Amino acid sequence: MKHRTAITALVAVVGAVNAWRALRPSWQVPLPTPATKPEERMQDFRDALYYPIREFLAGGNPYDPAAMFAHWPVRQNFNLYQPYHLVLHLPFALPGYRVGAVAFALASLVLLVALAVLAASRARLPLVLGSVGVAALLVVSQVGKAQLYVGQVNPLVALGAAGALAARARHPRWAALALALAWLKPQFGFPLALLLFARGSRRVALTGTGLAAAASLVVVVPMVVRGGGVGAFLDVIAANLAHASHTSYGAVDSPTGQRVDVAAVLFRVTGWLPPAAEALALVGVLTASAVLARRLDRDADPGTGAVADLLTCVAVVVAVVHQPGDVLIAVPAMVAVVALWWRRRGERDWRVVGLAVAALAVPFAHLHLVDTAIRALFGGRVGVTVDGVAVVAAWVLLVVFAAGRVRARRSEPVLSART
Repeated sequence: MKHRTAITALVAVVGAVNAWRALRPSWQVPLPTPATKPEERMQDFRDALYYPIREFLAGGNPYDPAAMFAHWPVRQNFNLYQPYHLVLHLPFALPGYRVGAVAFALASLVLLVALAVLAASRARLPLVLGSVGVAALLVVSQVGKAQLYVGQVNPLVALGAAGALAARARHPRWAALALALAWLKPQFGFPLALLLFARGSRRVALTGTGLAAAASLVVVVPMVVRGGGVGAFLDVIAANLAHASHTSYGAVDSPTGQRVDVAAVLFRVTGWLPPAAEALALVGVLTASAVLARRLDRDADPGTGAVADLLTCVAVVVAVVHQPGDVLIAVPAMVAVVALWWRRRGERDWRVVGLAVAALAVPFAHLHLVDTAIRALFGGRVGVTVDGVAVVAAWVLLVVFAAGRVRARRSEPVLSART
């Protein structure tokens, strides 16, 4: 008991030191001006939260790239976050920029700790030591630090997605509310809702989607009314999509973008982009993942449920446009699968699961020092591609495991009949 307490305290100190270092950009970043647009510290807080909400409060439409670039010192357009985002995060945009940035970074850190608690609980680890350990690993990792460095909303989205998966069977109402939070970024909410529906959680998928839509209507209606009607609003959305598809970080055929979805990774690895690549990847990944995750749910082996959740999370990330930091949603399922793999590492099929988790750990280990070494040895294109290759490989390995379990289950009656 004393040893566990000492280890917990040591890990907590390491985590606290790294959390402090990860929080520093929130109060060290210079105040936004046209001259500081290239600043990366807290750029997502600036471009996707603070100034979009200020534009909404001023009576404008933050989804309009032209308006945002004309009125505010932002470098990126405001992507198609759910409109309720503009109300949910309103408290962080009401005070001055620096106060809002620090408050948002602290709130994000709390959400990362909550994600760690959920992960420890799902993996049935000692709650205090497990939570402290996972939280420390998160703030040390590149994925965790990036959330605080650039001020992303992913901690809330990740907690929503993981909560929906964890609570869908026993607490469907809470799972629906969690899914509504995951819908904050539609590239999370849409594939996750489809996969939950396919896995049998239809009430959760429909209710969570309905809650997100209803909450967004509160914001959409006034924007439509004061913006000239539905047609004008749809024109703004079209302009937003057009702008995003041609940016260096968002375009599927960008050689410098860090997207980790199948279509973008295929282009950066091969230089080839087939027609309708993004649509084909979306349909193919979600169809295969839905079928296999559903069959894993029906497997008599209780451990396969955690693998089905991990397959679901990775499928969400590789099916449609995502960045390396978006693998944060997989943390609770990933920790649960690691715990299972450790107990069953001698089994041949679980070795594939171990390889999948190792591949999925690459974005977490892609620290600045590692990135510098990769770029020095292999060049910048490899540096922006390695995370995507690893995440797609993790999805493929999980598919291989699931397919193997399905084949083994089908062969059991045949073997029994022969004997």
